[in-house]
Amino acid sequence: MPITPSKYSSDGSASRPVVVIAEDSRVQGKVLQQRLNAAGYDAHVGLNGELALDLVKRLNPEIVISDIEMPKMTGYELCSAIKQNAELRHIPVILLSTLNDAEDIIRGLAARADNYITKPYDINYLIARVEDLRANRESEADEDSVSTTAVTLGKQVYQVSAGRKQTLNLLISVFENAVEKNKELHRSNEQLILAKEKLSSWNAQLESLNGQLVDFNQRMKRDLHAAANMQKSLLPNEPLDCPEVIVSWDYTPCEELAGDFLNYARLDDHTLGLYVVDVSGHGAASALLAVAIGRVLSSSMSATSLLVRLDPFTGKRAVTPPTTVVEELNRRFPMDSQGGLHFTILYGLLDLRTKLFRYACGGHPQPVHQPKNEPARFAPGDGLAVGWVDDVEFDEFKLQLESGDRLWLYSDGVPEAMDSDLEQLTNERMLRELDASRYLAVADQVAHVRAVVDRWCQPKGPLDDVSILSIEIL
Repeated sequence: MPITPSKYSSDGSASRPVVVIAEDSRVQGKVLQQRLNAAGYDAHVGLNGELALDLVKRLNPEIVISDIEMPKMTGYELCSAIKQNAELRHIPVILLSTLNDAEDIIRGLAARADNYITKPYDINYLIARVEDLRANRESEADEDSVSTTAVTLGKQVYQVSAGRKQTLNLLISVFENAVEKNKELHRSNEQLILAKEKLSSWNAQLESLNGQLVDFNQRMKRDLHAAANMQKSLLPNEPLDCPEVIVSWDYTPCEELAGDFLNYARLDDHTLGLYVVDVSGHGAASALLAVAIGRVLSSSMSATSLLVRLDPFTGKRAVTPPTTVVEELNRRFPMDSQGGLHFTILYGLLDLRTKLFRYACGGHPQPVHQPKNEPARFAPGDGLAVGWVDDVEFDEFKLQLESGDRLWLYSDGVPEAMDSDLEQLTNERMLRELDASRYLAVADQVAHVRAVVDRWCQPKGPLDDVSILSIEIL
């Protein structure tokens, strides 16, 4: 007679049904054990077939749940060992299998397994199968009807010994697994159809957004082109009627919109105004600020121009001193109200009669004085960038020029130009290049300096705007 598990503990209270789990994965075995314990079972784990068989012999459980692929003893071998033991064969065995082919079913029948569950499995479905097997234990009479049949599958002959009920239970479990997998496939297909519908909807939305993006890009290109044309208006656009000097310049933005700009203009009969401005950053915001600055640096006498005004006492055109211009720019364009942007400027006035150059420097690179027969050198000049500090006073500097001298104003895009190793051109190299090209006409010398910057910045080209303004005293 088979040994039946006790329904009561040693103290007479009802005991929990014992389940043995054969699983070589510690993690999967622990998870299944915890779920079965939570469902009211007393689950024990054997980490291979041999350890699980020892647990079965010692605990005489109500159910055995076994993985198939295990070291030392497979799930098929464990099941056969249980079914061949007269005292254990009444214990139902559930095999956890992938059910890849028909051989899995034949081997399960040969091992006299009671149920198959396909991996991966739903834990609630597994517990339901356990409850079903406990409620429908195979009778001893059915065991007497066990018959042996030779089954050939893929050149392999299996001796299948199984009772009718055991065979039926196993086939039903296979069918249930197939039905469940079919349901899962159906649910997956439904989800796939929904996903396809969503994808179609998203594609339609994406196509619409792409169309809007194309329109937006076209508008942006038009706006950028218009802004670039507006910036060009800040550059010298009329011939200079000034026989006392020769003026030459070069301006190359690193992007379509730039923060640099320069200009010069005759402000009255004997005064030439000239400046270079460098707005921090790049792109639209910097360009817009540059345009705003350029409007107030107009040489036309108006209520908004800083450079020339109508003297209320004499009724004549009055030229604003350089320090006053820079201080007024600092008042009108504080960094806090310009989105954190600031700018540097070197603004000066050249007296065409005396050749005296008076200028103010708002954080801009110092001008370079290149005498006719002497090396180029930096002229004095310092000060805070415009917009940094409220109510700051700027100093006025003076430089006496002579016939044949050249004066250079420029943006930091010249000395700070970087090569492929991020090494800067530097002030020293810039001065050497000016001295080496002193024999050239001023326009050719400006072109030479520009070419030096381009060569230095290869292969990508300058990463900052480059502005150069030079005058030669005749």
